[in-house]
Amino acid sequence: MKISVDAMGGDYAPGEIVKGALVAASVFTDTGVILVGQKEKMQPFLSERGIPENISFVEASQIIEMDEHPASAVRMKKDASIVVATRLVKEGKADAVVGAGSTGAQMASALLGLGRIKGIKRPAIATVMPTLEGGKLMLDIGANPDADPENLLQFAIMGSIFAENIMKINNPKVALLNIGSEEGKGNEVVKAAYDLLKRSSLNFFGNIEGRDIPYGKVDVVVCDAFVGNIVLKTTEGLSSAIFKLIKGKITSTPIRKLGALAIKSGLKEIAKTMDYSEYGGAPLLGVNGTSIICHGTSKEKAIYNAIRVARECVEAGIIERIKVELEKNI
Repeated sequence: MKISVDAMGGDYAPGEIVKGALVAASVFTDTGVILVGQKEKMQPFLSERGIPENISFVEASQIIEMDEHPASAVRMKKDASIVVATRLVKEGKADAVVGAGSTGAQMASALLGLGRIKGIKRPAIATVMPTLEGGKLMLDIGANPDADPENLLQFAIMGSIFAENIMKINNPKVALLNIGSEEGKGNEVVKAAYDLLKRSSLNFFGNIEGRDIPYGKVDVVVCDAFVGNIVLKTTEGLSSAIFKLIKGKITSTPIRKLGALAIKSGLKEIAKTMDYSEYGGAPLLGVNGTSIICHGTSKEKAIYNAIRVARECVEAGIIERIKVELEKNI
């Protein structure tokens, strides 16, 4: 197996990307990691102990910046690192691609370079949300601000496959994110999607509200990207604000500081549970190849875990499983 990694994309590229790739290569010795980008810029971050045998390089002279129009940049910059990294998958020289740069550019590269799985109208970005019951999947969180009922059904099918095969959740419960839990709630799109999901072979739970997500009531939460991205960003901001508030309050007096020492290990465990880097990247489900999208602020640990997720997707044959399940439910 070979995983191509866009070494030039992300806030901390290429340093943290290279570090994460080196860790992955040392752990997954049966997997080739291809670093794509400008090797001269990667050089300062390569291990002084030598480059692992399963690390290789493919030169790419261009970089797509965050402020560029994704589709236009992908078409114009044929030698951009994310374009080249995705092309390696298309040409069969890599089995998956990992990137932490422009989400739009990675999506455009995948759609233009790999195409969609036959029958899939629109791909979806899926992410693992931390809950009291462990990580749960939510999609779409960035690909489709507007989605029709059939799109939502397809998101549910793909999310269920990912949850079962990668997250190892047996017969995952699937729910629609809605403004109420009762059947018949929501706008016309969600109500129509409810009927489609109810008739499908999925383990459909029904509707859930936003407040249910942190409690892990279901395994797969389905929504359009407009709603999903707001939920994701609100959750990230709220968790960061809460930890900042807790830190300020428990260290505000000498007595509280003593108490803080007693709960320090517990707080670290909570922080680890809420840390996105523990879960790796977000798969772009529905394209005809494995493409893992990382947070723009990804560092070494997140890149390592994204490569891990990419390996698991390839090993589980996610693309083929989606094709099979799609025929059963559509």
